[in-house]
Amino acid sequence: MKTARLSAPGLLLGRYPERRTHETPSVLARMASAVVRGSPRGQRQRCDAFVAAVRVLQQTVAGLAEPALRARIVRLREQLACDGFADDALIQAFAVVAVACRRMLGVDIYDTQLFAARIMLDGCLAEMATGEGKTLVAGVAAASAALAGLPVHVVTANDYLVERDAAALRALYQSLGLSVGCVTQVMAVPARRIAYACDITYCTAKELVFDYLRDGVAAPQRSALEQRAAELSGAPASQRLLRGLCMAIVDEADSILIDEARVPLVLSQTVADTTRETVLRAWQLSAALAAEQHFRADLQTRSTLLTPAGRAQLLALSAANGFQWLNTRHCEDTVTQALTARHVLRRGHDYVVEAGRIHIVDETTGRKAPGRAWSQGLHQLVEIKEACVPSAPVMTLAQMTYQRFFPRYFRLCGTSGTLMESRHELQRIYELPVVKVPLRLPDQRRVMPAQIYADGGALWPAVVAGVREIHAQGRPVLVGTDSVADSETLSRLLRAAGLPHALLNASQDRFEADVIAAAGAPGAITVATNMAGRGTDILLSGASREAGGLHVICCQQNASRRIDRQLMGRCARQGDPGSVQRFISLSGPLLVQNTTAKVLRNINKNKYLQLLWLAPAVLRQAQRAAERRHRIERGMLLRQDQRMNDWFAFSGTEQ
Repeated sequence: MKTARLSAPGLLLGRYPERRTHETPSVLARMASAVVRGSPRGQRQRCDAFVAAVRVLQQTVAGLAEPALRARIVRLREQLACDGFADDALIQAFAVVAVACRRMLGVDIYDTQLFAARIMLDGCLAEMATGEGKTLVAGVAAASAALAGLPVHVVTANDYLVERDAAALRALYQSLGLSVGCVTQVMAVPARRIAYACDITYCTAKELVFDYLRDGVAAPQRSALEQRAAELSGAPASQRLLRGLCMAIVDEADSILIDEARVPLVLSQTVADTTRETVLRAWQLSAALAAEQHFRADLQTRSTLLTPAGRAQLLALSAANGFQWLNTRHCEDTVTQALTARHVLRRGHDYVVEAGRIHIVDETTGRKAPGRAWSQGLHQLVEIKEACVPSAPVMTLAQMTYQRFFPRYFRLCGTSGTLMESRHELQRIYELPVVKVPLRLPDQRRVMPAQIYADGGALWPAVVAGVREIHAQGRPVLVGTDSVADSETLSRLLRAAGLPHALLNASQDRFEADVIAAAGAPGAITVATNMAGRGTDILLSGASREAGGLHVICCQQNASRRIDRQLMGRCARQGDPGSVQRFISLSGPLLVQNTTAKVLRNINKNKYLQLLWLAPAVLRQAQRAAERRHRIERGMLLRQDQRMNDWFAFSGTEQ
């Protein structure tokens, strides 16, 4: 087992420091951690006093000339290395960083941003409303930790944000004597190693975990003796990419630690293709099976289940297909995957096709998920379905979930606009309390009554009418849709109505920043798939602000209330005016999958129930059911991941 400890933030013992935990924290450990951190109210009071002290010292530091400021930074680094994240040392660090922000970036740090950065360095998650400046908050926390000698990983949503945020704060970090690097998907191994050697490294969670797994495969160490031998020889360490797991700051923490925790990250390598004929035959056999009679499709779990009649039919069909098809379990599993590809997974919703390749669409963000593939032949079956050339099969070398990876950091913290709904799970799995950061300015968002429609045929014309009305007022409009297919349906109707608009979905990911940058112009209309984790602010022009600000129309039926708040939080930021309205289709997938047909029929027949509270209440109940199911899935995946790790440990490649 790899071992290391932190005697002070700047002193790391061990060539590859990380915590090795195989179980979630005990109740006693969580209670002890809570006592150390204090109550949320006590934390807020302490942080208020801390911020006031920073402002007093900032006035003194602001009067220093550059040589004097550099000398103060040198002394500060020594103090932080000795004292750690004690208030006295961090007050000085924050004051110096605040002055550097003003000088290098022309930006003043708000009290709420200092508040959030302090809570993060306490090992907490800070819930900050969208648009409150989380990028700079992460920069303040990262700079302070790096000044203490800790290598810091700033984990964000995608490669664009990795490069953007690192570039935006580079001048700040360099003025403090800190180096900054970034890791993106296209980078080669030597460039990655250089980036991870920097004081602060920006990266996505996926690239970070894969590089960690590559380190484990390249130089596995399973005991303290082996680790010490590696340190003395120096050879294995030279093959590693990371310098260990010292501190991570996770942006959009709920998206990464909760939503994406349902998907394991699998490090694999291509092997000889010996299954192509099997996959093709399974696809052919699946065409002979009828829905309901031979199988039932479950849209909630994205799977299919054979009926007794289906098993009998499959046995008869496969009898003449060779020895391997006589194995009933193999035959049923393979054909069931083919049925899932044929009848459950939907183009434009679960995946998109570009240049003859299948790209999975992340259900939380609406983005393409490059490099992600379905396992057990499912990806190859979808490729057959879409007439793409089937890719070669792969062999698993190692795998890990975010739930098992991030607790290995000695220091873990983060921020997001939507954390409170998942605070109990975040505390239980990651030992991360959630503290809500107050708004800098009063909230001016208006929430308008929901509109209820029987199906998409009634919903989309009503959305077009709503967009036309707001557009005529000179206000910008953002419409959030569930899927690529829905966004393109609405786009066609808007074009037919003569309403110019921009379309942002998984098929146009590369143009995201340009589309978002223009979304706050007067009368602008933007149609987008899920906006959660986009990470780019919609800036209002003066005319848009005077007209009433951004209006958000939510046509999504998200599986989580947090994602609703992400979309709604796109309007009325930083004290701006804005409004939001939900359009609900009773035939939407979330309601259909999580509500009894009788309830939906009653709402559909009774217009009075639609106009009042019942339909929104049923939607909230459906979300709770989906959240509960996803929480169970994450728990099952974590247990499966731990069992897989035990298997890898037996085989000599423990992660």
